[in-house]
Amino acid sequence: MPSVTIKDVARIAQVSVATVSRALNGHGNVAEDVRNRVFAAAQELRYTPHAAARSLSSRRTQTLGVVLPDLHGEFFSELMRGIDQVARAKRLHLLVSSYHGNPDEQGAALRAMRGRVDGLLVLSPFAETPTLLGEHLDPSLPTVLINSQSGLDGAAVLRVDNFGGAVAMVEHLVASGHRSIAFIAGPADNFDAHERLRGYRDALARLLPGTPEWVLQGDFDEASGHRAGRELIDSSRRPDAVFAANDMMALGCLFAFAHDGLRVPDDIAVAGFDDIPLARYVHPALTTIRVNIAELGARAARLLIAQIAGEAADEAPASTSDLLETGLIVRESSGSRLLPRSP
Repeated sequence: MPSVTIKDVARIAQVSVATVSRALNGHGNVAEDVRNRVFAAAQELRYTPHAAARSLSSRRTQTLGVVLPDLHGEFFSELMRGIDQVARAKRLHLLVSSYHGNPDEQGAALRAMRGRVDGLLVLSPFAETPTLLGEHLDPSLPTVLINSQSGLDGAAVLRVDNFGGAVAMVEHLVASGHRSIAFIAGPADNFDAHERLRGYRDALARLLPGTPEWVLQGDFDEASGHRAGRELIDSSRRPDAVFAANDMMALGCLFAFAHDGLRVPDDIAVAGFDDIPLARYVHPALTTIRVNIAELGARAARLLIAQIAGEAADEAPASTSDLLETGLIVRESSGSRLLPRSP
């Protein structure tokens, strides 16, 4: 049986070969009913575009590269879910690599992407990201940085409002009557962690002037949250509330308190940051700062696709910056010292 060609799809869909090509490649200048007709014809004929030939003719791989510090945990699975939804809608493939938080492995992953992808999504949380990336990124390759510092010409940057979210949480805890608020910080070289710590410090100084900060070191994982919780349990005094710089550390801290018999929020309040899916299902449900993590990935993918399309139109890639807003989610774990406590 002879192989099906793009001309066969065009004949069945009653459109030109060029229209079939534009529709299957996800270009926007195709009417929706025409696009649906093309897809239906391609499905009926079981037509699959020849990837190598298409790449040679368009100089495109139809693939987006994604370079992340890790693939483990709910944050990264939600981020990938958002990226994948956009890529699938545009009929694009993903090439994903993790560098396990190692700057040297990050450089190797970035170099390995060259010639294999049409653009890059990079989550590089290191404080010195511009210097690290500048040594390994191809400046001609469209790139979107996620939750990273700016500083690379031609790279779009999409960040979460980490500072504003941390300020909002401290405001909530203070408004709830908590006056001694400990903070479990993230890694010292992490940009997100730095911004969340800055928000905690600024809000504390403004709302409770003269109150000393209480910062415990964490590493954005459950184990470090548990260690911080044990440190608070063993200290000579106890704070009114603990604000962890991410939900995973908050959950580890909750476990330490529960194991020691401390009641949350009656004895001590706990809050987190990110609103991972698990946050609402623990007991007590976790007060946190919501980051629409899937939308973060989806918006980054849309920014990258737009940048690739702009380059195809011979437009110079622009350096842009976008901020993803956060929202306060109040649940049982933060409690209130303004209300009567249970006996």
